[in-house]
Amino acid sequence: MSAHKPRILVIDDEPQIHRFLGPALEASGFEHVRAETAAQGLQEIARKAPDAVVLDLGLPDMDGKDALVRARAFYAGPIIILSARDRETEKIDALDLGADDYVEKPFGVGELLARLRAALRHRLQDKGGEPVVSVGDLTIDLIKRLVTRAGVPIRLSPREYDLLAQLIEGGGKVTTHRQLLTAIWGPAHVDDVQYLRVFVGQLRQKIEADPAAPALILTEPGVGYRWMGASPSPPLPQLSS
Repeated sequence: MSAHKPRILVIDDEPQIHRFLGPALEASGFEHVRAETAAQGLQEIARKAPDAVVLDLGLPDMDGKDALVRARAFYAGPIIILSARDRETEKIDALDLGADDYVEKPFGVGELLARLRAALRHRLQDKGGEPVVSVGDLTIDLIKRLVTRAGVPIRLSPREYDLLAQLIEGGGKVTTHRQLLTAIWGPAHVDDVQYLRVFVGQLRQKIEADPAAPALILTEPGVGYRWMGASPSPPLPQLSS
């Protein structure tokens, strides 16, 4: 299969949460990444940024709101709070600190999944994009993580896809070497520019009509890369029967 599952990091110290939420995420097309402490969760975010985070407030090593503040210092993706704290002030504080949504325990899995999908869509729209990008016969579904040409899937590695998504989310602006390396490989790799060039070359071979004369991914010498594909297109209107 050539589509790559969106990675959902669940930071919760209750094993039963992972036992029933993990299979539900996998069945819905997500990859479940598990962390049981704030420290583990923050390390996982820094190692490879997930597509979204589900964060419990009652963690054993740190208050979840403190973990939220630390995460927001270097992570811009959706964060949904999952907590038994039902006081209105707790919800307001979490949202003011940067959470995208708040779900109370006990909760319905269907509701949480719906809120996850909504948060992913909203994050794309906040960046000026829509879930589906089309350039000629090339289509990139940023929710399903699926790239096709004339309906035929194009096999991208997870890193190649992440690189493509980062460039598209740049909205036509230059994305610097440092930004790409930090977002995809982590802060320890900010100087590995040659490594990045190799992946850009591989990606061009797969999506460019003529990799020798790229029209979609342009090089800004000494700075980074720019996505030159068409603007993300809005969803097609639903026809009434």
